[in-house]
Amino acid sequence: MNVTLDDIKNALGITGDYQDNTLQIYFDETVSFLEDAGVKKSNITKGVLARGVADLWNYGSGDGKFSTYFMQRASQLSLKK
Repeated sequence: MNVTLDDIKNALGITGDYQDNTLQIYFDETVSFLEDAGVKKSNITKGVLARGVADLWNYGSGDGKFSTYFMQRASQLSLKK
C-alpha cells in the first residue's frame, strides 16, 4: 500500500491541516478494518480508503459506520488474489 493521508485529503477535497489528527485516526482505523477483513496491503486502494475515511469522518455526524459501497468493495478486495 502506497497511500498517504495527503492522497486521501486530495481525493476528498480537504485542504489545510486543521483536521489531520482526526483524519489520521480514521485513516488508520480504515486500514486496520481492511487488513482484519483479509485484504492484502497491496490490494488496498486510494479509493476504498477515501470512502472509508469519509464514512467515518462524515463531518462529525456521529453515524460512525461504513457505507454499503465500502463494505462491498472491502469484500471484493478481500477475495482478490
